[in-house]
Amino acid sequence: MINCNVWQMTEPYRPASDFLEAVAAEQVPLFGSDFADANFQRLIEMTRDQDRSNRDWATLLLSQQDIDTPQVRDALVIAAQDEDDAVRAEALLGLAQRDRALALPFARTALMSDQACMAVFEAAALIADPSLVELLRPWTQPSDDAFLDQRAGEALLACEEGKSVDQT
Repeated sequence: MINCNVWQMTEPYRPASDFLEAVAAEQVPLFGSDFADANFQRLIEMTRDQDRSNRDWATLLLSQQDIDTPQVRDALVIAAQDEDDAVRAEALLGLAQRDRALALPFARTALMSDQACMAVFEAAALIADPSLVELLRPWTQPSDDAFLDQRAGEALLACEEGKSVDQT
């Protein structure tokens, strides 16, 4: 099993899009005006961009927004089926923050993979479903990434207890 963790990259990982850079730097409004609403729509559209870094960053930024609409959920569901592991993981985390039941099948799929990003374990800890326990156990074996090992252990504990980390 391989852990996919962008924190381990030697060079800074940034999106190709200047727009997404500006969103990440909080220089672009996403709410409160027609201009901001257009920016938010652009952010959603970029979750389906051809460039992998743009899809990943757009999905991450969308997942972090405190808004839950059918359009946001639809974009996250589509991103949860992306070809890229990191995009899928960010989408899964965004779904878990909004609807644990909707996120659960995506978490199962992610945990059955040969690699998992930190966001997968964060999502599993939020979902806290006992059906994920056996899928999480292999990920709790010590690896060369103690931080990721800790996140996997926290997810396992949350699922064993059936108590989401946001309920503590």
